[in-house]
Amino acid sequence: MVSGKTVLVVIALAAIGVVALVQLPIEDKTTVRNAVVIARAPDRVFEYLTTPGNWPKWHPASKGVSGATDHSLATGEKVTEDFVVAGRAGRVVWTVVKRDSPCEWIIEGDIDGRNAGLIRYSLTPVDEGTRFERELIYPSPNLLFAMLNRISIRSRVEQESDQAVRNLKRVLESSS
Repeated sequence: MVSGKTVLVVIALAAIGVVALVQLPIEDKTTVRNAVVIARAPDRVFEYLTTPGNWPKWHPASKGVSGATDHSLATGEKVTEDFVVAGRAGRVVWTVVKRDSPCEWIIEGDIDGRNAGLIRYSLTPVDEGTRFERELIYPSPNLLFAMLNRISIRSRVEQESDQAVRNLKRVLESSS
């Protein structure tokens, strides 16, 4: 026989589970910024960065790309990327929403009809070559994700993003 107390606990846990998966009533976004100076001209860095076929060569989360991958993408072009971010595998369709070569490039992501975030590349000429800034902004679709993001996801994304810009610098500076 199940006690009334046990039933209440089960109902409470089920309610918490439902609430955790409900869309947040407020917009909760996370921003991750990274920057590095690369000893290459801005136009060369821009061309490399905005060609999706190069992404798996420098970004640890990028496992593969398909579609328009062999050239620097223009506004409106799309590419599909398979990724593993903070241990989570998925597939995102990126659409270029802004291209101001060689200064700025912005893509917006879509995962199964849901906003997956935005990535902005900003490039500035400096004496040493190019200052590259990468900004990733991603939403929390529900309370559970928001809590997990604060506990562990964000720190893993920050580590992966930091590794990515270090890899980019190494790859571009080692090529002639």
